[in-house]
Amino acid sequence: MTCPQSHIRLAPITSGLPLRNPRILLAGSHQPTLLRYLEGWPKRWSGPRAFRIQFVQRDESLARFPADAFDFAVVQAPAAEQAQQRIAELVRVARQGLITRR
Repeated sequence: MTCPQSHIRLAPITSGLPLRNPRILLAGSHQPTLLRYLEGWPKRWSGPRAFRIQFVQRDESLARFPADAFDFAVVQAPAAEQAQQRIAELVRVARQGLITRR
């Protein structure tokens, strides 16, 4: 049984962030779709926020980024053989993360 639109949350995406302008990583080939995952995130903030967004390609390594470099990351699901490495990279570079499957 497969679920075509499964989501894996590594941390609650509604927890408060200390930064006024959070750094966001979007990793994938279809950037407009990745941006939609940020709509309304998080809803508990008072006042305006300006996201500092960085894009990387779907299969591009995240090894060049330091630990906790991003407050939130949205990553398209990798191929099965790359999943373990990709999830480990995501956990290392982002305080919160979301893996999407199309």
